[in-house]
Parts: sequence; structure tokens; C-alpha cells
Amino acid sequence: MDYFRKNSGTGSNKQSSTPIRMRIILGVILILFAMLIGQLAYLQLVYGSRFKAEVQRTDSTVISNQVPRGVMYDAKGRILVGNKATNAITYTKSASITTTDVYKISNALSNYIKITDEKPTKQMIADYYLANSDNNTRITAKLPRSAKVDPDGNKKTNGEVYKAALAYVEKMDPKLTPKEKTAALIFNKISGAYTLSTIYVKNKNLTDKEIAQVGEHLSELPGVGIGTDWQRSYPNGSSIQSIIGSVSTEKSGLPSDNLQYYLRNGYSRNDRVGISYLEEEYESLLKGTKSTSRVTTKSNGNIQQTKTVYDGQAGASLMLTIDAQYQKKVQAALKRVYSSAEAAGAARYSNGAYAVAMNPKTGALLAVAGLNRNTNTGKVTDNALGVINQSFVMGSVVKGATVSGGLINHVITPTNNTLPDTPIYLPGSPVKKSVYPVGTFSALDAETALEVSSNIYMMHLAMKWVGAKYVPKQYIHMPDDSFNVLRRNFAMFGLGQKTDVDLPGEVSGIEGKSFNSKGNILSGSVLDLAYGNYDAYTPIQLAQYVSTIANGGNRMQPYIVQSVGRTSKDGKKVYISYNKKPNVQQSIPWTSAELNVVQQGFWRVVHGTNGWGTAHPLKNVKPSISGKTGTAQTFYYDAEHPNRKHNIELINATFIGYAPSKNPKLAVAVVFPGLDPDGEGTYTLQVAKAMIKDYFALHSTK
Repeated sequence: MDYFRKNSGTGSNKQSSTPIRMRIILGVILILFAMLIGQLAYLQLVYGSRFKAEVQRTDSTVISNQVPRGVMYDAKGRILVGNKATNAITYTKSASITTTDVYKISNALSNYIKITDEKPTKQMIADYYLANSDNNTRITAKLPRSAKVDPDGNKKTNGEVYKAALAYVEKMDPKLTPKEKTAALIFNKISGAYTLSTIYVKNKNLTDKEIAQVGEHLSELPGVGIGTDWQRSYPNGSSIQSIIGSVSTEKSGLPSDNLQYYLRNGYSRNDRVGISYLEEEYESLLKGTKSTSRVTTKSNGNIQQTKTVYDGQAGASLMLTIDAQYQKKVQAALKRVYSSAEAAGAARYSNGAYAVAMNPKTGALLAVAGLNRNTNTGKVTDNALGVINQSFVMGSVVKGATVSGGLINHVITPTNNTLPDTPIYLPGSPVKKSVYPVGTFSALDAETALEVSSNIYMMHLAMKWVGAKYVPKQYIHMPDDSFNVLRRNFAMFGLGQKTDVDLPGEVSGIEGKSFNSKGNILSGSVLDLAYGNYDAYTPIQLAQYVSTIANGGNRMQPYIVQSVGRTSKDGKKVYISYNKKPNVQQSIPWTSAELNVVQQGFWRVVHGTNGWGTAHPLKNVKPSISGKTGTAQTFYYDAEHPNRKHNIELINATFIGYAPSKNPKLAVAVVFPGLDPDGEGTYTLQVAKAMIKDYFALHSTK
């Protein structure tokens, strides 16, 4: 009995201890809850306003936008290249936008606009197709296990799976309706935009109906807006567009070869920049100063407000030296005469023609025209830039520089410049002579040698100049510096030298070899160089060279931009901030008597009485012309088949001149390369005649 009582007492103690422990646990819990409630109350009372502000917080970011490029005017104030304002549908990308959002906006916007001048690529179509979550899920499920799991059994990344899905859809090649194709293009444009940047969804051929419909539904199209874009326009024709150059599109953006340069100078990747010639050369002036806007975004990334901070400033205006009306006439004359050469069969293997007009006293370019002809197809296109980047062996037009060098270096003098007119007989080589029959002249003075274009005179002058030792039909020995002597002389006039015209892409010409494989000087080629049948020069070098003779000895730097300024907002006035000053690159160290020998020779080329004169068809042109013709031997070269051998002999026909003969105001150079020797004709003279008559007809009151 005692045993059972003892046990009963023990059980009674356990039952009474359990409620005490429960009470302690519950008490602790209550205390913790009280502390939590107290902390929440404290945070609410003390920091509530701060948390509320954080939830409602906005970020402010400054972004920049392009402004219209500067306008280019001709010498008379006519617009050569301007900006045509166009309406545009824009999109500003928020920070929180998702692929699904882009998909919805693209589909919605495609209800109101059409994009027909672009076609979506297969990848664009696949991206758009997979932006639909249902399509994405279905295609992903169809992918083989190898596209989703690597050989080790690990899941591939979402990017790797998506890439496989893209390939699957591209192979599937889903057919889209025209509306869906527009949506795919819009999806691609928006997806590729940078955060908070504004892009053009459609900025070409936008109809009034499209603008109205988009405007009515802007509330349903977050980020979409209606703005203004600009495109380059050419109201006075495109004959010198190859000199003006071009601007990249928003799609192509910054040129990849100069990407880092542009980024360092504050450009965005999709900015439009000048990518050739004047547009590129004067990019820093033409681009203007970007406008800036302050974009305010909410904490969720959505744009709350966009406010213009700075309106920006349009690019600087360029006033060119070229007269658009005269430019058109020169280009038309070149085309007309070249067409007649084609019709006569003389230009069958010719690859084009070039003409340049220049103010001989200042270096201002007055007209620059060029044609390029595909010798395989016969197609002719404008190529004014050939004036600075195409080199040709120019022939006898350089003889004025040869005679000048002989006079300056006292090889001959104004009163003692008669040389024998006997052909040059080199051992193992054909006789070197002039066009006229051997024996026509026994001797010639410098003026007559220029008038009849004597090759023989120039060769004898060169040999005397460099100190050559020569025995007809036996041997000729020339000093190793003979080429350098003649080339330094030609360089004084700009021949074989870049003129530093304010256009990128100019070439210096081509020098022929001076020595053979054994290191021996090419003596016969020295003689060829003396009368213009060896080194190659550009048409603009000819214009600079003849201007130097015309103006009395100053080699003027050619230029095409006369001044820089700002166009008023109404477009009626240009405020000039910079004017180009003529730059003398070198002065020829000759006396007036020495200069007179060359100028008289050029006068007699046109107005002389000798039957072998070469430019007599220009004799009656008013005002009077002085000049020099040239003919150089060359061979047909097929650029599309450079390794194909051709033995077709051709000639380059050239002319340089200035007018009036006294106090010249115009200098011209005309080049017709690759003509049939049997059909040389007077094509260069015809173009020169038109250039001079047209110029003075337009400036008859001055």
C-alpha cells in the first residue's frame, strides 16, 4: 500500500509542473510580440515618411538629342545641301520595360503604321515570334534534350536555350502577315534601343493618317511619341554630291573604324555623322550642339516627365566657292562631249573624264566635274571626286614646268633658249621624237617648242640640265639624281604633290620606277618624264599648276569652303564667323622675263600661226585663252580583271588653260583618259571652250 501511495504522489508532482513551463513560454512569446509591435510602431512613427518618400522616389537623368546638320550654300547663296524636316514616330525606352511589354507595344503600334521600305530578317522574325510567351513555351518544349542539357546532365543557361530556340524558329521560317512584319521591325528597333534613349520607329513616308491614328492612341502606347526628324536634301541637283559626301543613317550609326574616337567626343552609337568628303571633313562644325532633356523616372523605372533643358544649336553653315549654276553647265558640257566621244567609238576603253575650274589668284575651286565609266558595261556615273583621287599620265601639258625649270636653273635663258630638234637615238630602243615628221625643224626656241609641243626640245633640255653624256645610237649616261632633279622642279608647281585641298581622300599621284633591277638608272624614262609621259598626276594638280603660271608664280592652295557661319532661324540670313584667306604654298623664283617665255609659249599654243600648233580651235574664243594640250601613251587596264593581259594601246588627252590671257580670272584643266589613238579628236578643247564661255557669260557684268 505504501508502495502505491508513493508512486501516486510522484505522478501528482509532474502534472503540476507542466502548466508552469507553458506559462513561461507563452510569456516569452507575448513579450517578443510586444517588442515587435513596439518596433513596428517606432518605425512607422519615426521613419514612416522616409519610407513613403522612398516608395515614391524618382530619378532624374539628362539625355541628349541630335540637332539638324549645318546647311551648305554655293558661292551665290543657293542651298546645295540642306535639311528636309519630316514627321516621325519616336519611342523613348524606359528602364523597367520587359520583352512582353515591347511585344505588346509593337503589335499595338503596327495597327496604326506600316513599314514597307524595310524587310525583317529571319532573326528579327524569330525574335518577334518567341516574344510571344505561348510560342516560346511551345518551341522550348520541342527542343531536343541536347539543346537544354549539356553532356554532363547540367541545365544549360537561359541564353543558350534561347539561342537554340532562335535557330529552331529560323529553320521553321514562320510566315508573317504584312502587319506582323511591321510589328517584327518595330520590335527589333525598340529592343535595340538604349535605356532612356529616343529612337525613330518610322521617319520616312509617314502619312497624315498614320500620324493622326498614333496621336489618338498615345495613351495606349507607353513611350511612343510624335516628333520631327530631318533628312539631307539637294535642291540644286546632285552633280557635286560626291564632293559634298554623305551622312550615316541612324541604323548604321557611328563608323566602326572610328568608333572610339566618336565615343570619346560625346557621340552616341546611333548618331548620324559625316562619313565622306565635305560632310566628313567638316563634321565638327556641321554636327552642331545637341539639345538636352531631363528625364524623370519613377522608382519602378517608368518615365514620369521629360523636360527640355537646352534646345541645342544647329550645325554651322558652309559657304562653298562653287557656283551651282556654273557647276551644272560644266557637268553638262563634260557629259555632252564625252557622249559624242562614245558615239564616235573613241571612248570604247575609256574609264571616264574630268574637268576642274579654279580661280588662279585665290585657289578657290569654281567647278569640279567628273564621270566614271565602267568599261565592261558602258555605264556612266558622276564622279567629281576623281579630280582629286584619280591619277593619269598627262602628257605634254607639263612642258611648261619643264621649260620653267630650265629657265630658273639657268640651263637656258630668255634670250638664249634655242636647242637642236634632232631625235634621240638610244641603243636598243626605238627613236624618241615628236609627233611631227623628223626634219620638220632643225632647231627650236622655247616659245615655239611649246607652241608645236616638241618632245625633242624637252629631252635635249633635260639632258643639258642634268648633265647627261650622250652619243646617238651608242650610249647615254645620266647621273643617279636625274629623276630627283626633274621631280623637284615639277613639285614646285604642285605636280606629284598633294594640293592640300580641303577634301579627304586626295592622292599625290604615281611615280614611275627610277632604277631597274640591277640598280641602273632608267635613262630613257628620265627623257619620258621631261615631256610628261612617265609620272602620273591628278586633274586638280594640273589646275594648280596652270594657275601658278597664270598668276605669275604663286602656287595657291585649292579650297572649296569659302566661309563658315550660322544660319538665322528663319533661314534668310547667314552670320559669317570665318572667311578663308588664300594661301600661297610656294612662289616660283623666276624673273618676269623667264615667266614671259612660258606665258608667250602658252599664248602661241592657241593663237600662233605655225601649222603644228595644237589648240588653234580656241583662237576665236572671247576672252582670249592661253593654254597647253597634252597627249600621253597608255594601255587599257581592266580593273575588274586586273590579271588579264591587254595590249590595247590608248592615249590620255589633256588640256590646261587660263583666260583672259592677261590678268586671268579663270584656270581650267580637262582630262580624257583612255581614248582611241585614231579618234583623239578635240574633245578636251570642246570642254575647255564651253567652260570658259559659260563662266564669262555668267560673270559678264563683273
